[in-house]
Amino acid sequence: MAASAPTPHATGFPAEGRCGYYVEKKKRFCRMVVAAGKRFCGEHAAAAEDENARKRILCPLDPKHTVYEDQLTKHLKKCNSREKPKPDFFIQDINAGLKDETEILEQLVPISSLSEEQLENLIKKLRKASEGLNSTLKDHIMSHPALHDALNDPKNGDSAAKHLKQQASILGTIEKLKLLGPRRCFVEFGAGKGKLSHWVDIALKDAEKVHFILVEKVTTRFKVDGKHRKKNSVFERLQIDIQHLCLNKVPVLRERKLPVVGIGKHLCGVATDLALRCLVETYAASCEERNEEPLAKRIKNDKTENEINTLAKEGNEKNVPEKWTPVAGIVIALCCHHRCDWRHYVGKEYFRALGLGAVEFHYFQRMSSWATCGMRKTSLEASNIITKRKDNQHDDNEKHDDGGYRITDDITDLPGLLTVEEKKKIGHLCKLLIDQGRIQYLQQKGFSPALQYYIDPLVSLENVLLTALPNHSSSPETSA
Repeated sequence: MAASAPTPHATGFPAEGRCGYYVEKKKRFCRMVVAAGKRFCGEHAAAAEDENARKRILCPLDPKHTVYEDQLTKHLKKCNSREKPKPDFFIQDINAGLKDETEILEQLVPISSLSEEQLENLIKKLRKASEGLNSTLKDHIMSHPALHDALNDPKNGDSAAKHLKQQASILGTIEKLKLLGPRRCFVEFGAGKGKLSHWVDIALKDAEKVHFILVEKVTTRFKVDGKHRKKNSVFERLQIDIQHLCLNKVPVLRERKLPVVGIGKHLCGVATDLALRCLVETYAASCEERNEEPLAKRIKNDKTENEINTLAKEGNEKNVPEKWTPVAGIVIALCCHHRCDWRHYVGKEYFRALGLGAVEFHYFQRMSSWATCGMRKTSLEASNIITKRKDNQHDDNEKHDDGGYRITDDITDLPGLLTVEEKKKIGHLCKLLIDQGRIQYLQQKGFSPALQYYIDPLVSLENVLLTALPNHSSSPETSA
């Protein structure tokens, strides 16, 4: 830290026991407590002559703090910013998908820089590819009694009420699909504070042998999973990018072989594709490759036929799947298609069958933001929106759910004369086409997937829920 030796300032002197360094930028003395007999705190001691000219330098791991130069080696061994050892379940890019070197994109221009003819050709390709797709999804707005009191709490603000309604509908869907039961593991992707798992746990009451794995790549404040003390449910948080997560190496899943239910609330863009591949390829496929003995067969080896029938009956009553499967179901609220990525996208095969490739995917995922851009705003209104979003970035790590406004360069200065309504329809088609690729992927992997509106668009414009059950447990209500 470059600084001249501090001198008493004309405005006064430091408080007793406080650092004597005058911070010019803040126009006051440093308020750090100093050690007995010292004049300056550790950060500013380098400027003091009585510190034997010991020099403090920026930490090479994190320049937000400094360290004595002669203690750097010792500091690097214990610095909180040092690289931690990788856990067994970390496998580099295991869920990333194959990188096709022949489809490396050249420098692509923004949509606002496309000519009118180029944009028209893209829209024609989109409409042709979307022919035959049902663009109107069914409304399945659910709720659950576990959230009744929270939903009716008068202390709720608009943001809290919005998230509670979404959590209630997702929880209601999980129960409707008969996934809410004992002896299973709920894996919440993009968990944030872990509120969705929190409500699942409350809804399960005293269900036996329930495990929660909360996957989040960043450190999260105000986590709610740390408050749970129920003996029948265990919460485990994994700080890892979904791209590198190998579920079958997570100890509880390797040892206890619990059926997995993958859940997520607003799983942003590419994270949805990574989570799907993590569940149905990395985890489910690896279980099959190991030729693990099915639960029914293990029971049969030790039980008589009457005992088997009794256990099966009890299992049905307790909402346990009749046939054990590595992935019992998937319930994910989709979000932010404009943040998808061609390499990680699970629906490449679907796009290629339609004569589309990486370039079209790039522009379609960019145009998908038109579905939630809202009405054109004045410069002042746009500024207020952006400021508001910055102020709310601490809200459960869900800043990507913008309530219907997205200010991007792709919305303004477009060639041609597309109206706001036309752009919104095109945006919805882009979302539908991208999601249809995910539907086909799940079908090919032995699941019965479906898309549905799970919340009113007045609550959130990102209101589509992706559900999937293994084919042996599918029903007319859950099939695509």
